[in-house]
Amino acid sequence: MNQGKTARDEGKTELLVDARWLREHRDGASLILIDTRPVKDFHGGHLSGARHFDPFAFHHTDTSERGIAEFGAQLQWIFSALGITGRETVVFYENESGMRAARGQWALEYAGHAKARMLDGGLKAAGETLTTRVDKFAATDFELSARAEILATYAHLLDRIGRPGVQIFDVRSDEEYFGERVRAKHGGAIPGALHQDWTAALAADGTVKSPAELRAQFEALGLDPAAEIVTYCQGGYRAAHAYLALKIAGYPKVRNYLGSWAEWGNRDDLPIQHPRRK
Repeated sequence: MNQGKTARDEGKTELLVDARWLREHRDGASLILIDTRPVKDFHGGHLSGARHFDPFAFHHTDTSERGIAEFGAQLQWIFSALGITGRETVVFYENESGMRAARGQWALEYAGHAKARMLDGGLKAAGETLTTRVDKFAATDFELSARAEILATYAHLLDRIGRPGVQIFDVRSDEEYFGERVRAKHGGAIPGALHQDWTAALAADGTVKSPAELRAQFEALGLDPAAEIVTYCQGGYRAAHAYLALKIAGYPKVRNYLGSWAEWGNRDDLPIQHPRRK
């Protein structure tokens, strides 16, 4: 961990666990570790007892009512297959505090699980000897209890563009935001969005910055702690990381726009802004 960031972890403990916490709880029967890296990396060596789930294989960019229902059913199937009941602490990890692990944490939180966490710093911070052994576990019947207040649909966002008390946060790269790299039918941004690359929330060692650092950074950007903040990227993965960072910083009302630019930028009926570099 970074020097001077001991209790930095006050305010982070509801969403993150660190290597020290992991060591203290390593043998607990109520702990499930989920490795979110590509399957090749998982089989090359992972934390002992970890189960595998790469969220990149499950893109979901339809936020119509039907699409959200399908997303919920997909999550229920995934978390059942991972043997999650809802009573344990589930810790997602990758090489560092990245978007894959954040997407897993956010998705399980959205599904209604009370103890969905991310390993801060990932494998780099864990300091454990890796194993190639894959332990067996039983599937469950995970029950979805969707937390609609932490997910945004295109309709929710469209209705709130320009509305006081709602801010949109684009966490794509500069090239994507300025339309220099187009990854959908249309380039550009959602009107009125504030912008900062999601990686600005990470410290040099791959951990998430402290709550105070994040708060200062977000407030300097113009994000209001009293507002509802809707994060988006290309597919809702980097936006899940921004969701986590905002919550750590003490922003209470945050939503991840699940469809993100892969949905918005591929439609002809939604407004688009074309920011230009100064």
